[in-house]
Amino acid sequence: MAFDSSHASPRQATVFFERRELTRLLSLYGRMVSAGEWRDYAIDGLSESAVFSVYKRSSEAPLYRIEKRPNLARRQGAWAVLGQGGMVLRRGHELEQVLRFFDRGRFKVVD
Repeated sequence: MAFDSSHASPRQATVFFERRELTRLLSLYGRMVSAGEWRDYAIDGLSESAVFSVYKRSSEAPLYRIEKRPNLARRQGAWAVLGQGGMVLRRGHELEQVLRFFDRGRFKVVD
């Protein structure tokens, strides 16, 4: 029996990070690991987005998700930083602009 490819579902293209984007994300990850903020990461290439998730502990939900959604590039911007629970913390058209979210000083208790 021959396989008829006309009935097979077409594979959807997977969105993933380009080399320079991945280099920038891993650079940020290394800086945050050395600061003791992050301990693990995961990378997912999906049909509509690429996701770089960072964790304090690998058994927990991600602290942050950095998403690339090319179909939003003309509207809100392809890049977003999402916090726990999916809240959008920063969105923009350029990766560097969005990653500045992590450059901000941490809140400190002042007496």
